[in-house]
Amino acid sequence: MKSITVFCGSRPGEHDDYLNDALRVTEELVKRGITLIYGGGNIGLMGAIANRALERGGKVIGVIPEILIEKELAHEQLTELHQVSNMMERKIKLTELADGFVVLPGGIGTLDELSEEMALNHIGHQNKPIALLNTRDYYNHLMTFLKHTHSEGFLPAHLYNHLIIERHPETLVDKIISRGLSFSPRN
Repeated sequence: MKSITVFCGSRPGEHDDYLNDALRVTEELVKRGITLIYGGGNIGLMGAIANRALERGGKVIGVIPEILIEKELAHEQLTELHQVSNMMERKIKLTELADGFVVLPGGIGTLDELSEEMALNHIGHQNKPIALLNTRDYYNHLMTFLKHTHSEGFLPAHLYNHLIIERHPETLVDKIISRGLSFSPRN
């Protein structure tokens, strides 16, 4: 596994645990020589993980739409920054560049990105591991919802079971790398 796209909030969240765990995930990726790919922003958890990876000598690739560049939210010290026209193009590029996905706590955009990757795995467009960092049980309600969608016949078991859900950053990185070894190479 050479690159992982990290989806996370453009805000830091209300508890220091979110930031601390995001930084621990980032440090683990850098230690293992994995390129960090993310949304290209300089604020919130997004900016913090990019800064930490760069501080530790990691390679960081950002993908950001024009509207966010106009708002001066682009991180300007990245290894690479891809400018795209809109949010749809951003998701496509983030998907293309990744061997797998780590989902940190975030808002509606993060949820959208997670849903997109799950759907792409479901229809067979890709076969890439997805891991959710469950800091402070952040994703417990989502997991309850996904179990409900499965029990109601809207979500196949393999799609739900495909997700890696982990509270500990180091273990999450171990698991996604291990799972990535059993997945087919990116399309």
